[in-house]
Amino acid sequence: MVHTALRPPGGHPSTPRPTATVVGGGIAGLAAAASLARAGWTVRVLERAAAFSEVGAGLGVTNSGMNALAALGLGEQARAAGHRVRHAGYQDPGGRWLARFPDRAELASLTSFWGMHRRRLHRVLLDGTDDPRIDRLTGADVISVAPGRPGSEPAVVTWRRRSRTEAATCDLVVAADGIWSTIRSQLFPTGRPQYAGASSWRAVIEDADTDDRYIEVWGPRTSFGALRISDNETYWYGDVVQPEGTTVDDEAEAARRHFATWSPRIRALTTATSSDQLIRNDIYHLPGGLPCYISGRVVLIGDAAHAMVPNSGYGAATALEDGVQVGRLIAAPVAAGQDLGDAMTAFDRTRRPRCRRLARQGLLLARIGDAVPGGWRQIVRNTLLRRVPVAPMIRVGARFMKTEQPDVDHR
Repeated sequence: MVHTALRPPGGHPSTPRPTATVVGGGIAGLAAAASLARAGWTVRVLERAAAFSEVGAGLGVTNSGMNALAALGLGEQARAAGHRVRHAGYQDPGGRWLARFPDRAELASLTSFWGMHRRRLHRVLLDGTDDPRIDRLTGADVISVAPGRPGSEPAVVTWRRRSRTEAATCDLVVAADGIWSTIRSQLFPTGRPQYAGASSWRAVIEDADTDDRYIEVWGPRTSFGALRISDNETYWYGDVVQPEGTTVDDEAEAARRHFATWSPRIRALTTATSSDQLIRNDIYHLPGGLPCYISGRVVLIGDAAHAMVPNSGYGAATALEDGVQVGRLIAAPVAAGQDLGDAMTAFDRTRRPRCRRLARQGLLLARIGDAVPGGWRQIVRNTLLRRVPVAPMIRVGARFMKTEQPDVDHR
């Protein structure tokens, strides 16, 4: 086994620059790497895949996520990679409004967000980590971590790469290795993902429709949404309550049949989707999240710490926020002389309550949205929603969307 200490590129072994190993090169991991480097740390990113890439279709980035990207100096690039959309409200499968958000200029900052292709957002972050202080390794499958202790022994990360076992010591480990996190399974063995009760069809298709509204549609045990992610592309998803592991021979045809009686716009989108454009995955989450996001010198972020059901709409945003806050609450204070343990505790106390609230909000939306069966339950749900004033709904969402992110561009 090869054992190394993480050192500044070209630096002397005694250079007193803090070091971090980021496990996972997805959205959360790259955001954290950029934030750490901007605070003056030396960073190594370990990505299991053979190349830095992102699978999936589209996603929405809320204002808090865009603020995080701006704090990393990537705001302009992120806006160029996406398309601004407006959350217009909720409808039933026939296109009748359940809750309609007013299209007023003074509400635009509260109801708008950005649609993006996941790969384009990842590319923005990958370009943002093209930094001499960041060493990015692919094909590095992390085997284990010894978390160490702040103030005493360092952390040790061990991985396999090109048939060799390697290990490195560092001051901080950022576990950003996703919902099936290897590091979480070692440090928090009871924190296991659970099936959320639904699976999701997702696709990105060419679409000439110029409607910039995002409308979520709630039907019997199903939710559907579509948003523009560029001038000529639309991302759509359909979440359906069904047993875990359900598969069919032709997923695209199954989606067309499932939505055959829904509104013309939805039928047009599913009809225009070919089998090779469609992705289908079961939905998993971490019920309640972890009891703590830190262990020794390890901090867990993104889906490794708080995987949410997609109904929350904040998965990408919280991953970006986490990455920025690693820089603000851990990296910058430690670089300025603060105790690492105190800084990590501050991160945990700041991030965990917010992410738990958002996860609970997502579960609530799932329960009143795609989890409701047909018949009288749909009628009751729809009737009640039509009577709820929309202003409180907008204010609740705005409380999360307007979360401020720090300026961590220390360069």
